[in-house]
Amino acid sequence: MANLSEAWFRDANLSAADLGKADLSKADLSGADLSGADLGGANLRETDLSVADLSRANLSRANLLGADVHGRYRTRELQQ
Repeated sequence: MANLSEAWFRDANLSAADLGKADLSKADLSGADLSGADLGGANLRETDLSVADLSRANLSRANLLGADVHGRYRTRELQQ
């Protein structure tokens, strides 16, 4: 298991990356391209995944407790 706790991957291209079971707690993955990435079993506690592309990403058994997950296209009401 890779220890990438508190790593900074803002806007990085991690598409199809094998990050299964990695410790990414408190990492900054905002805006990252994680499409098709394997995050199965990864520790994503308190990770910033805001506006990250999670399409086709494997999130099975990933720990998302306290993670910031929201998409690019939010309505005006949600932004206020």
